Amino acid sequence: MSDFKGRHFRGEIVLWAARWYCRYGISYRDLEEMMAERGHPG
Repeated sequence: MSDFKGRHFRGEIVLWAARWYCRYGISYRDLEEMMAERGHPG
């Protein structure tokens, strides 16, 4: 996916976070915590 070229995270991670943010209204802080639990630094 060239749309995510130069981003800190892989495209799959960005899409996963965006999906949870839009679908469940999770705060950015909660997304950071969830990513950290899965081993993705925020």
